[in-house]
Parts: sequence; structure tokens; C-alpha cells
Amino acid sequence: MAKVDIKMPDDFLTKLKNLGQQEDAIAEKVLKAGGEVVLSKAKDNLTASIGKGTKYKSRSTGELKGALGLSSARLDRNGNHNVKIGFSEPHTGGVSNAMLASVLEYGKHGQTAKPFMKPAKTASKSAAVAAMKETFEQEVEKL
Repeated sequence: MAKVDIKMPDDFLTKLKNLGQQEDAIAEKVLKAGGEVVLSKAKDNLTASIGKGTKYKSRSTGELKGALGLSSARLDRNGNHNVKIGFSEPHTGGVSNAMLASVLEYGKHGQTAKPFMKPAKTASKSAAVAAMKETFEQEVEKL
């Protein structure tokens, strides 16, 4: 019976060991990098959607765009890291930012939909993945 021993380079083994120890920190940085790409596109789409194609002059204060943000990376109940893009509360107009965004995204009776979140997700997917890969590679090089 033949026997084969393969020796891994010591620096590679050290990086692999350190990667396991810093998995959570690296995952947070990688997810933030991807989330920032999608957030930027969502803000651009939101700016383009507000006040366009309406019968009346826009009463936009910019508060909705200012409330759009990225959460910190968190672990879900399945042990997966994730970040979320959403709206902070409260809104000074008496209605929640989430409701205003929903009406803008999906429309309502007498107001056509002006989607900004779904197109942002679709348009920025490959750029977000690329940013995440680049950040991961930079973090691994630091080890």
C-alpha cells in the first residue's frame, strides 16, 4: 500500500488557523462592504423616485432618505451573519418611515409604484459580491 504525505506551508497553516479565530470579525467587515454598495444604490434610486411623476409639487423634506441606513452585522438564530438595509424611526410627519417607503415602493390607490429597493438589490448584486470578495481577500492577506 502506498503512503503519501503532503506538507502544507507553515505560513498557510498559520493563516488558516487565524482565519478561524477571526471569522466573526472578518464576516462583519465583508458584509458591511457588500451592504454599503447596495445602500448607495438604494439611496440613489430613492432620490430619483421621490417627487417624480406626481400631480402636485413634492413636499419631500429629505427625511426618508436620511433615515435609510445599514444595520450592523448580526447573527441570526441559525448562526448566519447578516446585515439589513432599512429605515430608522421615527418620522416627524406622524407616519412611520417604513410605511412611507412601502407606499413609494408598491404604490397605493391613486399613486403609482416607484420601486427603489428591489431594483437596487438587482442592479448592485454583482458589485456587492465583488466588494465582499475584495474585502475578504484583503482581510486574509492581513493575517
